[in-house]
Amino acid sequence: MSHHANAAYSGVEGNHTMMQAFEWYCEGGGVHWRKLKDLVPTLADMGLTALWLPPPTKAAGQNSVGYDIYDIYDLGEFDQKGGKRTNWGTKEELIDLIATAKKAGIVCYVDAVLNHRFGADRAEEFAVTEVAEDDRTKEITGLYDIEGWTGFDFPGRGDKYSKLKWNFNHFTGVDYDNKTQKTSIFKIHGDGKTWAKGVDKENANYDYLMGADIDHKHPEARADIIKWGKWIIDEIGAAGFRFDAVKHIDRGFIAEFVKTVREQTHKPKMFAVGEFWKDSLDDLEEYLSALGTQFSVFDAPLHYNFKQAGDTGVNFELSKVWEGTVVQSRPIDAVTLVDNHDTQVGQSLESWVAAWFKPLAYALILLRPDGYPCVFWGDLYGCLGDNPQKPVSQLADLIRCRKLFAYGELRDVWDHPNCVAWVRTGDEAHDGCAVVLCNGDEGYVSLTFLSCKADAELHRVKKLEIGKEHAGEKWTDVLGWHAGEVTIGEDGWGEFRCPAKSLSVWAKEGGRGREEFGKK
Repeated sequence: MSHHANAAYSGVEGNHTMMQAFEWYCEGGGVHWRKLKDLVPTLADMGLTALWLPPPTKAAGQNSVGYDIYDIYDLGEFDQKGGKRTNWGTKEELIDLIATAKKAGIVCYVDAVLNHRFGADRAEEFAVTEVAEDDRTKEITGLYDIEGWTGFDFPGRGDKYSKLKWNFNHFTGVDYDNKTQKTSIFKIHGDGKTWAKGVDKENANYDYLMGADIDHKHPEARADIIKWGKWIIDEIGAAGFRFDAVKHIDRGFIAEFVKTVREQTHKPKMFAVGEFWKDSLDDLEEYLSALGTQFSVFDAPLHYNFKQAGDTGVNFELSKVWEGTVVQSRPIDAVTLVDNHDTQVGQSLESWVAAWFKPLAYALILLRPDGYPCVFWGDLYGCLGDNPQKPVSQLADLIRCRKLFAYGELRDVWDHPNCVAWVRTGDEAHDGCAVVLCNGDEGYVSLTFLSCKADAELHRVKKLEIGKEHAGEKWTDVLGWHAGEVTIGEDGWGEFRCPAKSLSVWAKEGGRGREEFGKK
């Protein structure tokens, strides 16, 4: 699906690569859309073809990252919640960024936060029961009235784009009683009102997550959000959505939203990916199978395998990195990633992949055929905040390797627990490459195992079939992490090395695109 969406709406052929174009602590103050626009030529040249933009909609606070959503129809256009702009910039700057990116062959996806609302304009009184934190189907109080923040009037926007004013009838739950200042999970009662059924079964029912939880069964709420989906695609020229927190939203609503927007915006190949963040292939497959329309999910199990591999080092058998992953089971539906804004250091879901393993992890998602890889801003440019993190070394070059070399037949040599390799044979328009990975450190010498062995320098060696048509060619590591060259033999084979706890990407000297390396 990623190939069709990118090719249809960007005009770019070849491999497609997404970037999460922000991290949690990116500079705010309304400068981000302009910064991204300035980066577009560099990103396109590198090989990126899609940007997952942060939530462009007005949040409860002007300097919020955007997940505490207030008004989905305010993209930095109206004087609300502290000013006109969002944390990222104004609507005009957003549209300018997307148009500039499109001209460069990069499509943009909107981060859609459709589970909840924050920053209500007024509190209302309504009837609730409290439910247990670990079992949301269990009511632990009788029915009584609270005062909850559920009145959304959007005074700065008025009736422009949508006339709907939200009240407690449009929500299923809140977590704060303004009357008593009590915090709990309050289930709102009303005619036929209950938690959504098509959600994750954690806590018996994981409909409620935070804030004022939207009732997607309510006809006014349902219609208004779907209307917004069609509106924002046409209004700003986006090519798809990243859906936040889909395991807390009724899957039937998500399916209807995606189908309707694809049909009515005349973008039948519009891309859609959901954040169903759970280390369970069974749950992810169940979700995808129930939607009834093509949909992608982020491969959370793959991330956790990368995390384990980085933490355990040589004790991790590299062939197990694919076990229980979406990309292995349903490659067309898998968006592969290493880290994101939720897993970064300091966040509630912190699960940061070890720095030494990140280049290997990126090679695994960028230089193989399956999945739609998503590069994290924090890995390309570093993370700010109280826990700053450095960029991944030469990640831009790995992305460039995908653009230039990762084509053609895949020839795997996964015959050793700590040293693996593969060849991409290339195609008519692209020369191929050979990739070697090793998770053994300098002090580790494994037993010789088939075609993998430890040489005198404690580097690893793989004998790989490149092809007789390449006989006599000289190949070098485009990353420059392994010195020397390999001459392909008359039989089409060569011995390729890899540094310990590292990787190398080999391509022929003078091959198409080699002159691009070393760019900033």
